[in-house]
Amino acid sequence: MRAVITVIGKDTIGILHKVSGICANHNANVIEVTQSVMQDMFAMIMMVDLSGMSADFSSLSDEMTALGNAEGLTIHCMHEDIFNSMHKI
Repeated sequence: MRAVITVIGKDTIGILHKVSGICANHNANVIEVTQSVMQDMFAMIMMVDLSGMSADFSSLSDEMTALGNAEGLTIHCMHEDIFNSMHKI
């Protein structure tokens, strides 16, 4: 099982560190990351392996949402199956 995590917001130091730290705390392995900074805007897409997680998916998602609220970012954590279903033609 995998998840897609997206992060969008004003660029600040440590965003990748904070998001990947939450993943590490839940034993969710970061497989792939792509990020871009356009002027002062930060955008990131992260693929995460959930197979070794120490908690349920909702706790990871809730913690990401809380981080986004605290840092002024929009963070979405979506199970890969839902992501794929949304993007099927």
